[in-house]
Amino acid sequence: MTHQHPDLTDEQAHIDHAYDCLERSRDDAWKLHDIHEGTLGGTMQARYERDVFDEAMVNRLTKLDLGDAALVFGRIDRLDGADPRSADGEPLVESFHIGRLAVADQQANPVVIDWRAPVAEPFYRATGREPMGLARRRHFAVHGRELLGIEDELFGEGHLGVDNEDLDGTPVGGVSKSGLRGYSTLITALTRHRTGQLGDIVGTIQAEQDAIIRSPQHGVLVVQGGPGTGKTVVALHRAAYLLYTYRFPLEDQGVLVVGPNRVFLRYIERVLPSLGEAGVEQVVLADLVPDVQWARAGDDPAESALTARVKGDARMALVIDQAVTDRERPLRDDLVVPFRTGFLRLRAADTQRIVKAAQRRFRRHNAARKFVESEVWAAMAAGWREAPVSATEVRDAVRALPEVRQALERMWPVLSPAELLHDLFGSKALLRLAGSRHLAEAEYAALYRQRSHDVADVRFSEHDVALLDEARSYLGPRPVRGKVDDADEIRTYGHLVVDEVQDLTPMQLRMIARRSLNGSMTVVGDIAQATGALAPGSWDDVLAHLPAVRPPRVIGLSVGYRIPAQIMELANRVMAAATPGLRAPLSVRQGDAGPVLVEAAPADLLAEVARQTQVLQGQLGDGNIAVVCPDPMVEAVAKCLADAGVEHGRASRNGLDMGVTVVPVSVVKGLELDGVVVVEPARIVADEQQGLRALYVALTRSTRRLTVVHSEPLPPSMRP
Repeated sequence: MTHQHPDLTDEQAHIDHAYDCLERSRDDAWKLHDIHEGTLGGTMQARYERDVFDEAMVNRLTKLDLGDAALVFGRIDRLDGADPRSADGEPLVESFHIGRLAVADQQANPVVIDWRAPVAEPFYRATGREPMGLARRRHFAVHGRELLGIEDELFGEGHLGVDNEDLDGTPVGGVSKSGLRGYSTLITALTRHRTGQLGDIVGTIQAEQDAIIRSPQHGVLVVQGGPGTGKTVVALHRAAYLLYTYRFPLEDQGVLVVGPNRVFLRYIERVLPSLGEAGVEQVVLADLVPDVQWARAGDDPAESALTARVKGDARMALVIDQAVTDRERPLRDDLVVPFRTGFLRLRAADTQRIVKAAQRRFRRHNAARKFVESEVWAAMAAGWREAPVSATEVRDAVRALPEVRQALERMWPVLSPAELLHDLFGSKALLRLAGSRHLAEAEYAALYRQRSHDVADVRFSEHDVALLDEARSYLGPRPVRGKVDDADEIRTYGHLVVDEVQDLTPMQLRMIARRSLNGSMTVVGDIAQATGALAPGSWDDVLAHLPAVRPPRVIGLSVGYRIPAQIMELANRVMAAATPGLRAPLSVRQGDAGPVLVEAAPADLLAEVARQTQVLQGQLGDGNIAVVCPDPMVEAVAKCLADAGVEHGRASRNGLDMGVTVVPVSVVKGLELDGVVVVEPARIVADEQQGLRALYVALTRSTRRLTVVHSEPLPPSMRP
């Protein structure tokens, strides 16, 4: 029988008090900000200190902006000291309310403990066998400021109040029969409507997830998790935890989150701010390569599968290194130019010596240009046989001559990454010169593309991103007025979080490793969902290209929280066909209904897609729905929905902001929705490089309802 928890009123009062304290902290922060804003005078040092103070204050204000997120979500009652009982035999406990931010009252007494603080760890980790000193753990079901319900878990022999058996039949002892803590609260959170944005799980983190979040910072941590295990949100919570625990130096070193596409970034963008961490950079790989024009979908014909594989292969690092070396060339013949009443000569033998010296002394190409020029002026001055002349005089007299500029460009051109690749891919001769030692003829020939008139007109593909970055690492920044611009250096970070890492090629993994300051990374993914051009067979294939400063750790998430068991059963059959031997996650909940398979005649396929989408709308109400289709069908699917009067958006334009969104299968990975319509599975399998794995991804996006609409025969693993 359901009834109100006897402590509900008292706990609501504490939550109200916590919000009052939070508002006071915000008001106090603004007052300090306003005081400093009005004082614009003083010394440069004073102004600098005020700027630093204001920046810190603005950051704090940002962290205090919770939006609709609940401030407090639980409480722990911890047995007090070595003698946990009073004289009358009652347990002596100290209580801590757990929330997303630390809040104190006017006397600096803690009102809410930050979920990342060491004292809060038992809230996530305590079990019946290892209670970690707890007598009770309390979970709040909260909507904004309103406390809707309380779920208690009791430890040990003493009873401090109402237990789970009284409330909902969940056994006493710290966890439910399923092994999950706060089971009712967790299920309530999982069954809420999706909003098109990934929410935090700070109030419902499970023990295996918390072990990952709080694991040591050092080295590469690999999180392997199947669909619905929460690996993405766990990685983001880990970033927030590390920033809290290692605030200095991580805040200065920076934390970088790398996602697979912009739809995904929009989907996760609110998680870290909701946890009080607004300063983390969230990017796709292309964002890390400046000053380059990228091809948009439909701008250029798709690259062949061979071209994509070659561009992702680790051997391309050797090809690009050789391509840079091939542009460091001595002159074939002596250079003779007029000077005063005679001629200056730069001997070809001298240019050979200069090039070798520059290659020996400089690690990066562009940094050596000034040295090469200086050596050229010195060699020409040394060859002048009349009155002694300095290298500076030679430089001032001849450096503007066209033949001198041409000679320097042949010997040691200053290059941008785009210029290097534009020249390399636009010349069969340069490709053969750079690639013949490392690639088969068919492989380096696949890199050729028609040369553009101007490098500024080139639109590079997603497969070029890592190659441009590799070139940048060899070339270094371009000198500006004879000096290297430090701002153009590749930035490193104290910690990196990389999602869907199983789809990154070896070249892209090298690009990620280049950004690591100390080898500290959290990389998450699922080998079974690897759909890239060079899908790894195991995590060893991934780790081979990441820093090995410390031994790597691989931790698996075994429980699927998001996907109902009926949907997971169908998806697991596809996974078994795609990746035999991999274990599927255990789903913890039953859904409302099993997947629905709808066959339509080819002429009626799109109309049936629209009909089934409308059916899902009726079943889910305000739920979030995706229509997942093969990439070439996006336009046709969007048109059929419009013709049927179904308001919808497209993932590439609107994210998941609309109630119904058309999502190409290539960008659906990592997303979760209340309902999903998967269109033409057989075509997904045929079109994608890892077709069955791509289908597995599409089938595992729904938290409530799944409908499959097809006209072609279903893949064998999907058939009843």
